[in-house]
Amino acid sequence: MGFAEFAIGPAGGRTLNRSRAGDADTDTDLAAALVRLVPAGVLIGHRRIAMGDEHALLQAEAVSFARCAPKVRRRSGGARIVARELLRALGEPSAALPRSASGPPVWPSGIVGSMAHDDEVAVAAVARSGRIRSLGVDIEPADTLPRELVAIVATATERARYSAAVLESRILFCVKEAVFKALYPLCGLFLDFHDIEIEFDAGLARVRHGHSARIAFIEAPSVVALAVI
Repeated sequence: MGFAEFAIGPAGGRTLNRSRAGDADTDTDLAAALVRLVPAGVLIGHRRIAMGDEHALLQAEAVSFARCAPKVRRRSGGARIVARELLRALGEPSAALPRSASGPPVWPSGIVGSMAHDDEVAVAAVARSGRIRSLGVDIEPADTLPRELVAIVATATERARYSAAVLESRILFCVKEAVFKALYPLCGLFLDFHDIEIEFDAGLARVRHGHSARIAFIEAPSVVALAVI
């Protein structure tokens, strides 16, 4: 499996890095970058998705993925490997994390969390509920956003506020996905990209109907965003 490493972030959060030895350099860079995302009380980790991760899906989880392609099951299994390791780091027993009827995973009582993956890397974040009401995490490759999507993702205010380099990256896309994932379990709102406006300087996402979330992101080696409510 390679190595497992916890690092303590500047605000007291922790990150867990699980990788295979051949990917150690990239994964160590990602683990170090993820530290910057987490506030105190939040654990975040990642794993390079590997053949066989689909078998990590427990029976209660596998049911909702039965008709999915093997690569989908593999990515979902990889994300749950990370999430269960983070739960154990919180002192919680390993638990099934089935997909709810509306899509988000069902977390154990007293826990809030979020999972995401791209084609190669799975990430998860967890915390004890209380001061933190909800989490959302998303990951995207550090590639350019297709130009035709810029106006779909960014509001007019964001297009005036941010440089072309920001608008043509996947940063806004990734942050808004994380915000949606944090907010949906609380209020069931289906949001359009233009329903969320990002203020990077303030570390804040403002959402229609008066909702808001704290946000943080990294740009490399992958784009990863965390939203906290």
